[in-house]
Amino acid sequence: MTPIQLSATLDVLNAALGFNAPADAVVSRHFRENKNLGPKDRAVVAETVFGVLRHLPQLDWLAGGDAGSKLPSTRDLLLAFFTRIKHLNLRELPAVFGDNDKERAAGMKGMSLRDAPLHVRAALPQWAIDALLASGKTEDEVLALGQSMLQAAPLDLRVNGIKAKRDAVAAELKAAGDINTTPTPYSPWGLRVEGKPAINKYKAFMEGRVEVQDEGSQLLGLLCGAKRGQMVADFCAGAGGKTLLLGAMMQNTGRLYAFDVSEKRLSNLKPRLSRSGLSNVHPQLISSESDQKIKRLAGKMDVVLVDAPCSGMGTLRRNPDLKARQTAEGVLELNAKQSSILKSAARMVKQGGRLVYATCSFLPSENEAIVAEFLANHADFKLLDAREILKKERVEIELPNEYLQLTPQQHHTDAFFAAVMTRVVPAAVAAVESEEVAE
Repeated sequence: MTPIQLSATLDVLNAALGFNAPADAVVSRHFRENKNLGPKDRAVVAETVFGVLRHLPQLDWLAGGDAGSKLPSTRDLLLAFFTRIKHLNLRELPAVFGDNDKERAAGMKGMSLRDAPLHVRAALPQWAIDALLASGKTEDEVLALGQSMLQAAPLDLRVNGIKAKRDAVAAELKAAGDINTTPTPYSPWGLRVEGKPAINKYKAFMEGRVEVQDEGSQLLGLLCGAKRGQMVADFCAGAGGKTLLLGAMMQNTGRLYAFDVSEKRLSNLKPRLSRSGLSNVHPQLISSESDQKIKRLAGKMDVVLVDAPCSGMGTLRRNPDLKARQTAEGVLELNAKQSSILKSAARMVKQGGRLVYATCSFLPSENEAIVAEFLANHADFKLLDAREILKKERVEIELPNEYLQLTPQQHHTDAFFAAVMTRVVPAAVAAVESEEVAE
């Protein structure tokens, strides 16, 4: 690491460790304000900053932090990172570290993480550890999950089926920039990219043949099962990654609503929509989940996807600062919102229609608990088995139960959760109708 790279790394870490903004925004702002940093410098700085954030609970413990209430200095955290995570020997440490630093580094090398508390070994906040253990997870399972979040996520692409075939796009990227890809193991549209090339500079991206999308997110489309000519709603559309997938599955037919409460997020959908070639998507700004636009569509939708606002804890490989920015209290507030959104979205589903609830979280309170509460209060909905749905789509995947529960260690995706439900005639109503027919 050069002096320029080290100086920039310390500056970015000092800003990021304030946890006042998402780390990727902090990094991007620093790069905009420091145009003297070249591509290689930026890559080194970003990799180091995100590496420190991923391992922060471990680095805090190694550097002598006081149980997370106050972090050690940025310099000490970086010293612990170079020594224990990057495994540099004392001679390889950047020149800015003097003899006293090297003495501390030698002491860190002698520390065993096996002696550390579970939250340190798993590199997860204690409140998340408590939630997982309370749900019945074993310490070994929690440890495996946490450690799987310590690697950088791969770059996954989704091929736009209305514009190109997967093999053709793979060949195009190879020819255009010597970009190596492999088909994703589960998604029929996915390509996993070797390394982290700037995909947005290639024609395949600019002309809408590919979008960046984690394979786990792509599998949500298969669970929705959107088809030609249907009425479909993406209830929390955001910037529209899943909306574009659903539109392509519908072969640009039918009517696809993209609802969101954020005008900014929906505006970010516009350029992506333009590239995609889709004309069946209708972005709709709503004031809340109880907006009149929702009420007017009651009972009309074949498919409703609720990719609910969540803690994002399943994306720690990409957003490691959430370990410090997210809290147990914040998750409780989200739980109330998740229940309310699912209840409102369900009103749009027609008889025999499909309702998919999803999060990018591994926390049971955001997942199974929300679905169980909803089903207990809505006799006109029943749970479908995600394994059977995916099997019909020729996707062979190992899942622990009827939910889609993806983890980095098992599926090499972000930690996703999804439950698939369908609207049925409640047993009591069916009995009455049966009696009326008999009479």
